[in-house]
Order: sequence, then C-alpha cells, then structure tokens
Amino acid sequence: MSGSLLLTVLCGFAAALTTSEMDWHWEQWKKMHNKVYAHGIEELGRRRIWEENLEMINIHNLESSLGLHTYELAMNNLGDLTMEEIAGTLTGTIVPSDLERQPSSFVRVNKSLPVSVDWRDEGLVTEVKMQGSCGSCWALSAAGSLEGQLKKSTGVLMSLSHQNLVDCSTKYGNHGCSGGFMTNAFKYVIRNKGIDSDAAYPYVGKTGHCKYDALYRAATCSAYSFLPKGDELALKMAVATIGPISVAVDASRPKFIFYRHGVYQDHTCTHNVNHGVLVVGYGTEGENDYWLVKNSWSVNYGEEGYIKMARNRHNQCGIALYACFPIM
Repeated sequence: MSGSLLLTVLCGFAAALTTSEMDWHWEQWKKMHNKVYAHGIEELGRRRIWEENLEMINIHNLESSLGLHTYELAMNNLGDLTMEEIAGTLTGTIVPSDLERQPSSFVRVNKSLPVSVDWRDEGLVTEVKMQGSCGSCWALSAAGSLEGQLKKSTGVLMSLSHQNLVDCSTKYGNHGCSGGFMTNAFKYVIRNKGIDSDAAYPYVGKTGHCKYDALYRAATCSAYSFLPKGDELALKMAVATIGPISVAVDASRPKFIFYRHGVYQDHTCTHNVNHGVLVVGYGTEGENDYWLVKNSWSVNYGEEGYIKMARNRHNQCGIALYACFPIM
C-alpha cells in the first residue's frame, strides 16, 4: 500500500470513512473500471479517496452551473488515486537540465490562418492510447507528431511504436517508464534512422530491452525543431501549417485530471510542466479560445481522450514553453 493511501486510511479511521448512501455508486464504478482490491483495508482507503474526489467534482460542477467555470468535471477511472500517485505514474515528462534550444527552423507566415483546425478531420491523428502506470507520455507525444508528419509526407496514417522509444532511447537522455523528453526521442529516431510500427513493436507498459528491427521500420526523420519559447501565436501558426505538435503541460492539477468537457481554464495551473501531450488543433467555444489536445489516459478521459485547454490565457499550464516537432 502506498504511503499516501496508508496515511489517508489512518487519519480517518476513527471517523465514518465512507457514506453508505454511495455504496451502490461505488460498486457500479468499480465494475465499470474493473477495480479489484487486495483486501478490505485497501478498499476502504480507495473508497475514501474516491468520495473526496467525487465531492470536489460535484462542487465544481455546481459552480459551473452558476456560470463560474467554462468547463465541467466527471468521475473517471482515476477516481481512487491520490494526486501524488497520478503524478508519479501518469505523467513522466522531464525537461532536461542541459536542454539546448537550437535555432528554430520554424518560419512565421504572413497569411491569414484558419479560425479553427482539427487534424483528426484530415486523418493525421491515430487513436487515443493508454499509457497505464508507465511514465511514457513523452514517447506518446513524440510518436504522435511523427505520425502526423508521416501521413502528410506519405499519405499513410500508422501508429508508431512508443514502446520502441521507451526501450531504446535511454542513451539519448530518456529513462523509459521513469520519464523522458520528446526531443530526446526525436534524436533517437534520427540517429537510429528509423522507428518501428506499433504493430511490429507493441506497447507493454514497462521498460524492456531494445528490440528495434529495421525490417519493420515505419518512419524516420532528419531533424527536429522547437517553436519560440512560450509563443502561442507561433504555436497556432505551426499547428495550422505543419500539423500536430508535441508539447508539455502541467497536468498535476486535480481539475485537469477529472476534466470532462468545455474549455479548461484553471488559475492554479503552473508552468512547471510534467506531462507530454499532442496539440492536434485549435478553435473557439463560445467566447473562449482553446487548444485541442490529445492525452494518453485512454478514451475514458475528457472528451473521448481529448481536452480543450485555454488558448491565449498567458500560456496556461506552460503549453507553449517546449512545443516541438520532427522534420521528415
């Protein structure tokens, strides 16, 4: 049992830890998400965490109904986890301390941009994945931008192997399921002269020995580029003209974790990024500009695996700090 869960159980053990009126809902939630606990004390602790998260969700949604928020929350498969557990397993992007932002090859274009973009409509985005308890979000983000460029250059949409990146890019500064960074993944693909397809090198959710096989190479790239640091206009131009762009965000806020729909605006979000995701479009909902972001927490998360993150809100959650893309 994790330390945070044990503390939750012990601190409230003498009190009424759960609400009996929620018994049916708890059982239905466990059934829906295939939750099984080793023993009663563990289930008691998980139930308490779940009820606390549910209370936060209900209060937020009440406030949303009063017009105080631009988005709503919902209970999902992460409801029995503490924020520390989620940050420790479902994030995993680590900005290198020696990160070198080479001169960007991105050129601003002096032309009008579309009001909205959604690269899913053009077939440049593969299905939403689930990273599980492996901190491989950086690999999924990097693979996603490679997939978009592969489709633009060849006309073929194919899932590329993020397990290949998890297992094989350690000497480029990544740490498998313990974290990594998108441009380190690009460096590996460049110097390895390829990345396998997901079908040939499937995801297993843990770090293993490198099994790359050039016979199943599905894509490569020749270089990569950062966008200007923190520049949301440059990010908009890149999404409109290049395709899906890899970014890193702060995903440690409880309301990010239980996002359901609407435009996510959270004043508690910081620029301390820890989670690699993929910007696949942008638009406006009502009066609120947003980035359309593909997450890696399964289709149970948000809007079938996606979140609309506030755009033009002072680089909320650090979304434009480390935007980057491969060049094929």
